[in-house]
Amino acid sequence: KYVSIQYTGSDNSSKSLECDRLIVSVGRVPNTDGLGAEDVGLKLDAKGFIEVDQNCRTGLPRVYAVGDVVRGPMLAHKGEDEGVMVAEIIAGQRGHVNYDAIPWVIYTAPEIAWVGKTEQQLKSEGAAYRAGRFPFAYNGRALGREEPEGFVKILADARTDRILGVHSIGGLASELIAEAVVAIEFGASSEDIARISHAHPSMSEVTREAALAVDKRSLNG
Repeated sequence: KYVSIQYTGSDNSSKSLECDRLIVSVGRVPNTDGLGAEDVGLKLDAKGFIEVDQNCRTGLPRVYAVGDVVRGPMLAHKGEDEGVMVAEIIAGQRGHVNYDAIPWVIYTAPEIAWVGKTEQQLKSEGAAYRAGRFPFAYNGRALGREEPEGFVKILADARTDRILGVHSIGGLASELIAEAVVAIEFGASSEDIARISHAHPSMSEVTREAALAVDKRSLNG
């Protein structure tokens, strides 16, 4: 038994797919119905999100909104960071959230994690980039864990080598993505990661190998 679906692709062409199971996990919306936001003068956008500026200020004085009721990804850590930013601003400090460095994780088996741009986004923007990819199958720790399926892929600016996006599928992808978040936050290049010593045997070596692969010089692939 299998599931067969028909759908329209991004190019407006008709496509079909057969699979064992189909999970429908789309359609999340902000839970602002019944909040009374508009009654007190808070503006909502067309999707029901409370309108805020880059510092999560609403249109009302001394009123902020964070998390799933404002624009951006509906992720717990994103909402937490916004809350910290707002607290810092209220305390007279300089708060900031870099939305380009918010990691996404799907806790499936295998895990899926990414941060920054996708290849599709870069192509649509006409951005010149280089890609480096390295499989878990060549990593001793992955083989020891009996989880050799998966990879890490790094996308870097073709001219400056600055890391634009990192993607991983496989065991512990949710943990590996943290290094990528730090790299993007501080504007690191793929060469920066390639030159950093990574413990052996560890899954993090795959990230280093992917960084080396951007320049087509991975050590073990």
